[in-house]
Amino acid sequence: MNGLEKLPLLKLDRTRQSAPQVFEALRESIVSVQLEPGTVLQRAELAEHFGISQTPIRDALIRLGEEQLVDIFPQHATVVSRIDLTAALEAHFLRRAIEVEILKTLCALADPEHSALMQRLTFQIGLQEAALKPLDVHRLAVADVAFHKEMYDAAQVASLWGLLRKQSGHVDRLRHLNLPAKGKAQAIVQDHRDILDALKARDAPAAEAALRQHLAGTLSFVKDMKKRFPDWIA
Repeated sequence: MNGLEKLPLLKLDRTRQSAPQVFEALRESIVSVQLEPGTVLQRAELAEHFGISQTPIRDALIRLGEEQLVDIFPQHATVVSRIDLTAALEAHFLRRAIEVEILKTLCALADPEHSALMQRLTFQIGLQEAALKPLDVHRLAVADVAFHKEMYDAAQVASLWGLLRKQSGHVDRLRHLNLPAKGKAQAIVQDHRDILDALKARDAPAAEAALRQHLAGTLSFVKDMKKRFPDWIA
C-alpha cells in the first residue's frame, strides 16, 4: 500500500535541518490517520516527494520507529504500524497522572498568572467551538492539543509535554479515529469547558473529575473501535 498521494508537499525551512521537518510531517500524517497501517514508506520515493536526499529520510524513519509508529524491516521496507493498545493505555495512564498534578498547580497560581491562563484557555475553546460548525476534525484536534499545552506551559513543566507527546502517538491515533463519531467532537469541547470552569473556581477536585471524564472518552470505546477498525488496531 502506497500513501504518498496523502502526504503534504513540504516546503523546507532552510534555517532548520531537514530530518526533523520530515519527521514532523510524516508523524502528523500518521497520527491524524491520513496514512493507514500497512502503508509502505520507501526512502527513495519519500526523498523524491520531499525533494531531499535519502539521509534525512532515513533519520526521520528511525525516529518514527522509536515511537513505534512504523515497523522497520531492514533491507526490505518500512511500513506504518497498527495501533498498539498497550502503548495507548500506557500513554493514557502517564498523561492522566501528569495532568492531575498540573491542575492542582494551576488552581494555586497567583492571580495575574491565573487570570492570563484563563484568557488563553478561553481563546482555545473559542477556536474549538469554531471548528464544530461545520465540523473540521483537523482544526479541532489542533485546538485540543493547544488547550492542553497551555496548561503545561503555565505549570512550568513544558519539558513534560515533549515527553508525553513522544509517548502518545498510538492513543492520539485512536482519538483521531473516534473524533468523527456522532457527538464526540461536541463532548470534547464540553469537557474542556468543564475543566476551564473548575480552574476558574480554583476547584481542584472538580477539575480532576472533569479531566478524568475527558481523558476516558476515547478509551471507553476501544472494544467498539476494534470492531469498526479491525485493520487499524492490533
